[in-house]
Amino acid sequence: MKGLIVAAGQGTRLREKGALKPLIPIRGVPLIERVIANGKEAGIDEFLVVTGYHAEELQERLGAFSRRSGIHITRIYNRAWAKANGVSVLTAKQYLDEPFLLTMCDHLVDPEILRRMIATPPEPGTVTLGVDFNIDNPLNDPDDVTRVKCEGTELKHIGKVIRDYNCFDTGVFHCTSAMFDALEESQARGDDSISGAMNVLAEWGRARVLDIGDRLWVDVDDPIAFGKAEALLDEGRL
Repeated sequence: MKGLIVAAGQGTRLREKGALKPLIPIRGVPLIERVIANGKEAGIDEFLVVTGYHAEELQERLGAFSRRSGIHITRIYNRAWAKANGVSVLTAKQYLDEPFLLTMCDHLVDPEILRRMIATPPEPGTVTLGVDFNIDNPLNDPDDVTRVKCEGTELKHIGKVIRDYNCFDTGVFHCTSAMFDALEESQARGDDSISGAMNVLAEWGRARVLDIGDRLWVDVDDPIAFGKAEALLDEGRL
């Protein structure tokens, strides 16, 4: 199983912790190394990381980590890194000809979530998003989290400002090549984001969700979320 990690953005909201978000240490381990280690534990055996902002430094550090750990990491440079995250995913299209797991460099998730995603292969021509129905969980930032409306296992709508929603986007996707088709269609409509692609897939009847149950995850994108992640790591819950 291959895992694609988006790590191209600037991460300005976490700048007080470090100049380059993926390399910010959290309890002594760079954030992206924790994301990769969790993926490895869950069963991902090959990683692709899309870089952009300060790409040379990040790629060098990833190469050193790969040699040290023995984990295969393909480093991909997104020249249009300032655009939305869907562009980074499309940059990796040529490297992926089979289903893969997609996640973000700043999302720390319980490896069991990844295992469940891997164990639930998407139907042909669909993409499955891991969702959290515990919308009152204080770990989630209601002002920043991406909201999702689903019915059963079908995703109907996704976005940060939608009013009708019943769960949250965890940032973990089990993708088929349909993700690339949807990203290209969404781009043609003027939306470069992964959420835009999921809305296209929803229109096509090809967007699915998987409930992560009571498992924990944190989007480490600001100092408050960083503190929450540290506390969970100290408690052994993440």
